[in-house]
Amino acid sequence: MPAEPGVPTGRPGPTGRPDPTGRPDPTGRPGQSGLPGRPGPGHVLVLGGTTEARLLAEALEPAPYRVTTSLAGRVARPVLPPGETRVGGFGGPAGLADWIRAHGVTHLVDATHPFAERMSFNAAGAAALSGIPLLALRRPGWTPGAGDAWTFAGSLAEAAALLPGLGARAFLTTGRMGLHSFAALDGTWFLVRSVDPPQGPRPAQLEVLLARGPFGLDDERELLARHRIDVVVTKDSGGSATAPKLTAAREAGIPVLVVRRPPVPAGVPETSAVPEVLAWLAGA
Repeated sequence: MPAEPGVPTGRPGPTGRPDPTGRPDPTGRPGQSGLPGRPGPGHVLVLGGTTEARLLAEALEPAPYRVTTSLAGRVARPVLPPGETRVGGFGGPAGLADWIRAHGVTHLVDATHPFAERMSFNAAGAAALSGIPLLALRRPGWTPGAGDAWTFAGSLAEAAALLPGLGARAFLTTGRMGLHSFAALDGTWFLVRSVDPPQGPRPAQLEVLLARGPFGLDDERELLARHRIDVVVTKDSGGSATAPKLTAAREAGIPVLVVRRPPVPAGVPETSAVPEVLAWLAGA
């Protein structure tokens, strides 16, 4: 997710409680001893909030690395990964670079959501400023298959303009933060599923389901049928956690309006596999 203004909670100190000042750990844990791109212990900062970030933190837990996962703080009760965590924005590339230096970070992994455009560019800028290596861990996007009726949009605004021509009862799965883009569509009924209640401008005809994924295929079939959905709107988030809705839509002959991914920073190496991140950390 994109970074947002906020006061970081800091990472756990020697007592296991967050240090609100964000000061480096005085216990001398590994962090300065690792060299970028070379074997040896180091401090890995994972920009997270995704399943991939949590899986990476789990894979690093028994390794000789100190790992801190940073969360944007958009979810009220997030599922916390192993290791240390911090919540809140850094203050742009310069603020992130300062945090990297202050906490002895040796490797930076951008495992944010594919639509966290601002945070990915902040990560690239901070890596350049601090001189540490950066790797992006990004899940592959979705690809339409036989029987799929997909229409692509370049933005949420474009999706809102195209939606009335595709259906009248929409299952909107683009995230609660983007509801304002569809607020003017008075003639469309929306079903929104979200972990936390949406805030701000929203469509007049709106029903909200509070739920946390992953969601199974049978659940998605039942949901589309029960709410008489005739169009699904989604971002090209990729991954398997929310993919069953696409299968259910294809089976029901329902069109899908897909918002394409935003651009990513040029020149940043990326992978979709956690083992490749581990090999990169080890200098392989």
